[in-house]
Amino acid sequence: MVKRSRATGRLNVGRSPSTTTGRPRPNSGLNEVLNGKSDAVFSTSSHSGFGGGGGRMILVEDCVETSGAFVVHHLLKRSLSPHSSDVVVFLSFAHPFSHYDRILRKMGCNLSVQRESKRLLFFDMLRVERLDSDRGKTSDDRLMALYGEVQKAVEVCSSNEDRRRHITLIIDDVSLMEVDANGSSNLVLDFLHYCASLTSQFGCSLIVLNHDDVYSTMDGPNLLLQLEYLADVVMKVEPLATGLATDVHGQLTVTNKGLEDGSGKSRNKVHNFHFRIKDSAVEYFYPGSKA
Repeated sequence: MVKRSRATGRLNVGRSPSTTTGRPRPNSGLNEVLNGKSDAVFSTSSHSGFGGGGGRMILVEDCVETSGAFVVHHLLKRSLSPHSSDVVVFLSFAHPFSHYDRILRKMGCNLSVQRESKRLLFFDMLRVERLDSDRGKTSDDRLMALYGEVQKAVEVCSSNEDRRRHITLIIDDVSLMEVDANGSSNLVLDFLHYCASLTSQFGCSLIVLNHDDVYSTMDGPNLLLQLEYLADVVMKVEPLATGLATDVHGQLTVTNKGLEDGSGKSRNKVHNFHFRIKDSAVEYFYPGSKA
């Protein structure tokens, strides 16, 4: 649940639901901003207003100065809400399972329990066993085999009797996948296109993390532009334009593409947040609202 403190204007993520009073606060929460309505990105159940229309793709962009890993952690925890039976398929090219388990435990989510209950299917691309099995294969063969595993996992999860179950596919991160593909951005892009097709075929959501500044010295950052084109929501994590601050660690710009306005026209909606990363949570607040 996301609430804004009436005293400070801060957004507090991870609190239990409660009734709020006072003046209306349209789009005051990060989850509402992601899709224009609460929790719609994370659920295909009928109450979300999202059922039957397919899932969405969320692109998280960061840079060396300001990591976007905390956004992935927030989305992962949100997808594994105890109030749902939703499933996460997680492809990690960046860290082993123990890394995420340690961080999410501080946030109140036990990934080991989620994995044992089959709500989290974790593909550790750094495991020695997987590296050994991939030895001798071409990059194309490795990615196609991986996609086959992902597709099978999504099919199995979607065949569950609980029709309200939503599947979220998370990839951390695209730049390291490109390294694994021997620098072939075309192979990575093909893989992501295949994964994006699952959002319409099975109604699942796709979340990917990529590093914006990796492509800053390239003449044609084709992969980055293609990802931004494919994404329904772009979440850009950047350092403050004014420099370092003790109580603000950076800014988060959320661009929600293709929303319909009152006249029925499609448009992009942009929201800007500042954030402060704590040991077990992240505070999101509007610029200038922090006391």
